[in-house]
Amino acid sequence: MREFFRRVEDGNEIIVETDSSAYGYSQRYDWLLSVFIKFDALNESEEGFEEYLELKESLIIALEHDEKAKYVGGRSVDGWSELYFYAADSKGLVAQVDAILKDSGYKYESSVVRDSKWDFHHKNLTPNELELAHMQSDKIIYLLEEEGDMLETPRIVEHCVSFDTPTQKERFLEQLSSDTFSFKDEISSEEFENGIALTKEHAVTQEAVKAAVEELFAMIKSQNGYYEGWSTTLAKEV
Repeated sequence: MREFFRRVEDGNEIIVETDSSAYGYSQRYDWLLSVFIKFDALNESEEGFEEYLELKESLIIALEHDEKAKYVGGRSVDGWSELYFYAADSKGLVAQVDAILKDSGYKYESSVVRDSKWDFHHKNLTPNELELAHMQSDKIIYLLEEEGDMLETPRIVEHCVSFDTPTQKERFLEQLSSDTFSFKDEISSEEFENGIALTKEHAVTQEAVKAAVEELFAMIKSQNGYYEGWSTTLAKEV
């Protein structure tokens, strides 16, 4: 399943595409194929964007034929679209890329290196804990939009966190200030123990949720806690 997340590198925000199921293929594919295509999505027309997407999918289908390679994600950086594949064998990969892209009209580069431990994927295509939280937030916000939610309307939002030990949880609660988040209840589930439900009033726009999540994330990490997600109620026009 392909998903997207945002990452800041050298002060610039980049968009990263990742396949959440990619590690299921890691024992079969040792070679990293990188394909860079000069394409700036932000400055392209809708028609140009659709044309590029068709070319991208054609390349993925061709390289994944007979399970020779697996597309694992990509990045958009400085006007370049970076596409990454892991393959079982390095032979013929660059030639296959050339056969598809040489007459496309796009400037491109490609290379193959051995990466049996998937180090590149771990460093550049795998979301970290905070990025995963933002990805989950984006999904919730999308569902709220689909229901006609007024995202800019402040409302009580419940945020859940958990800790490895009761001591960590108690230390966090001792440091908690009502000026930030308010304690609501202690919670526990099959997925985690030593959980806490906290509340804060804020809008649920991408910017507002991002700020709230990052504020709480920094607080719980002082006690080695984990962010478990948030929920809220719909706010619609009357």
